[in-house]
Amino acid sequence: MCCPSEAEYSAKGSNNFIWLMSDNMHHQWLLLAACFWVIFMFMVASKFITLTFKDPDGYGAKQEPVILTAVTKVEEAHKPEEERWSEEFQPTGKAFTGNLIRQPLVHMERLELLRNVCRDAALRNLSHTAVSKFVLDRIFVCDKHKILFCQTPKVGNTQWKKVLIVLNGAYSSIEDIPENIVHDHEKNGLPRLSSFSDSEIQKRLNLYFKFFIVRDPFERLISAFKDKFVHNPRFEPWYRHEIAPGIIRKYRKNRTETRGLQFEDFVRYLGDPNHRWLDVQFGDHIIHWVTYVELCAPCEITYSVIGHHETLEDDAPYILKAAGIDHLVSYPTIPPGITVYNRTKVERYFSGISKRDIRRLYARFEGDFKLFGYREPDFLLN
Repeated sequence: MCCPSEAEYSAKGSNNFIWLMSDNMHHQWLLLAACFWVIFMFMVASKFITLTFKDPDGYGAKQEPVILTAVTKVEEAHKPEEERWSEEFQPTGKAFTGNLIRQPLVHMERLELLRNVCRDAALRNLSHTAVSKFVLDRIFVCDKHKILFCQTPKVGNTQWKKVLIVLNGAYSSIEDIPENIVHDHEKNGLPRLSSFSDSEIQKRLNLYFKFFIVRDPFERLISAFKDKFVHNPRFEPWYRHEIAPGIIRKYRKNRTETRGLQFEDFVRYLGDPNHRWLDVQFGDHIIHWVTYVELCAPCEITYSVIGHHETLEDDAPYILKAAGIDHLVSYPTIPPGITVYNRTKVERYFSGISKRDIRRLYARFEGDFKLFGYREPDFLLN
């Protein structure tokens, strides 16, 4: 057989080279396609994570319309759920997106829990209240930035009032506000919602960003007792010299006991189903221990955000951002550990209280526990 010619060797080599080049390019295209697919999936995943967990530029809280039929009552207008979710609200300086997925899940869950408990007929007496002048007196107004803040004493409200005072322009910074001005409502530049006409109240309730802060109900009561009856600031002598004696006369079992007001006296007063006759005598001073329901009417007024004292380090910046004012003012520095729930302290205060008195107290504040997701105390279950 004749040996292959040089031309045949050349043709075979050329064919092999072409085949190798083609195979190599095929692998490169496959590798390139795989890279593009990985990059595409990464971009999709990143977008989903950003939309789900990133703090929003604007807050798309559901704004259910309310009709103020009198200064004493606000009622929710009946509209299909999907229509109410799509209504627009635009805080000053921020664009409303209406995209609920951009709200942090914890705040969505809090509002959903609130709505569900408000619908619970079994808890209606504990979760609903008329939007009376007492409630409207608790709500402070910042017209400049379209904000309403409902005051719930003993949960860091002094600092929020300072924020609003600065926003209203009375002082240029929080550090400039004298301490004696913060609670002087004649000088601090904070109007109450009750100071407006019915139509102006309705407009603000419909359109403004609304928020308030809560904390564990029993821990709040302990804070109120310590502040008003144990430490008792000099500028509030009536708590020790007028209110405390009134509670002692009515609720102290041992009439020969001469000590000042004790926590068990305080608990008996608060848990008494007939406590209102003393409340009337005490006037607005009761705001430090009445329920959140009585203070802010959360089932009648559609709040945009509900902050928790226990997570205030996260909630305060979120509220400022949601209201569109985070570039204007900051919440004052929170001392380390001050917002942490102190279970040991709560159990110690209630250790000497009878189960009957604790159950009666819980029965009054059960609405607050359920509306805002606080657990029934373990010592009540044992």
